[in-house]
Amino acid sequence: MVKGKQYFTKNIFVLGLLAVWTACSTPGKTNSEEGLSKNSSGERVTIAQIENGIKDFIAKKTEENNGYFPVKDENHDLKMKLVRVHTEYLSNLGPDSHFACVDLVDVSGEVFDVDFFMEGEPGAMNVTQTTVHKLNGKPFYSWKQKEDKTWYRVPLEQSNNSLLGVVEGSDSFEFYYSVQIPDIDSNGKMWIPIPESDPFQQIELIKIETELKSEIVEEKTFGNTFRFYELKKEDSGQSIELTYKVSRKEKGPYVSPEPDSEVYLASNRLMPTGGRFEEIAKEVLGPKLQESQLIQARALYDYVIESMSYQKYGDYGNGDSNYACDSKTGNCSEFHSFFISLARSVGIPARFAIGASIPSDRNEGGIDGYHCWAEFYADGKWWPIDISEANKYTALATYYFGRHPANRVELSKGRDLMVDPMPDSGPINFIAFPYLEVGGKEVKAPSKFSFTRIKS
Repeated sequence: MVKGKQYFTKNIFVLGLLAVWTACSTPGKTNSEEGLSKNSSGERVTIAQIENGIKDFIAKKTEENNGYFPVKDENHDLKMKLVRVHTEYLSNLGPDSHFACVDLVDVSGEVFDVDFFMEGEPGAMNVTQTTVHKLNGKPFYSWKQKEDKTWYRVPLEQSNNSLLGVVEGSDSFEFYYSVQIPDIDSNGKMWIPIPESDPFQQIELIKIETELKSEIVEEKTFGNTFRFYELKKEDSGQSIELTYKVSRKEKGPYVSPEPDSEVYLASNRLMPTGGRFEEIAKEVLGPKLQESQLIQARALYDYVIESMSYQKYGDYGNGDSNYACDSKTGNCSEFHSFFISLARSVGIPARFAIGASIPSDRNEGGIDGYHCWAEFYADGKWWPIDISEANKYTALATYYFGRHPANRVELSKGRDLMVDPMPDSGPINFIAFPYLEVGGKEVKAPSKFSFTRIKS
């Protein structure tokens, strides 16, 4: 949306800004201090009252405009919905003068961070000035302080997220999937996921190098396919080298029919719903239970970011929601499993996917294991999210709510995968690296991913 970015930077809402505010909050004050400010009548104006003021304004305009908050000029007709109010940035700027920072999403899926200035007393606040601060988490301006302690806006050049692991737009690369059969003392079975083409990634198998024979098997619930190998003891030490050409587009919210609730609201073996997950979700949401599922999903997303720590120790890496809930630690599988359990427990359809992230800061080499992510369904769209990356890079928390970058490849979708033939141990929890079973037990098959970026 390059034209949109130029538009917002130069034309939209250019109404000037109050000169006493910086970076979404008033310098030298906390929200609690600001909450003690008084209006012109000598009454205390609380942060909650400012929040209610901006919500009332947006709700009124939304109701007047067929369910959307409108932003229009001669070139654009944006229809927005509220995602969240940044309560941490609500501020009093003086008697009867207030500031609010709000996330709004357009029907296109673009998320805008919009700054509102309001005047008036609680229950009668009017918006006087508005400006767009960020698009998908990328700021258009920052603030600097003059010697007289007032503040002025400084335009920013186009932000670049590549150092934080994000390739925007599109990316192309060769993806190498390497497996070596370990020493096995009896017959075994092995499943390797096959990446599938979809509207966001085009997959071409360039080469397969192995002496082992395989057949293609399907998993029907989520639409996965696998290479299935029946192994013998003498296959120990054999290797499999798969080379794919991948052309990937940055993924944003996309329209989709209502998902199957029996699949996307269901409990999984390690991703249960209800019980304490429902209790936690309802406690987190509080009054937001009466608001849209998009607002609820953002609140749960923020809760997981804030409550969990990305740490690889203990029994991590299984995508176990109970482990995540108890330890508040884990890798990407715990982060997204915890979110899915919470979301499904309050009726928000959500799903799990796994693949690999391609490094953005180099054009070839190894890849540090798998990476997984999630999507939730609201307002007729699937919304991509990546909570563990947002936890690592908080500056990208808005970007990863509704975006997956171009530099990744999806290998499989879903949990508790029912394949045919089925492992003796039951459904596959999730799969990126091969699932090898010998004597009814899982055995690790040494595997690695690597890549070479295709230069345009």
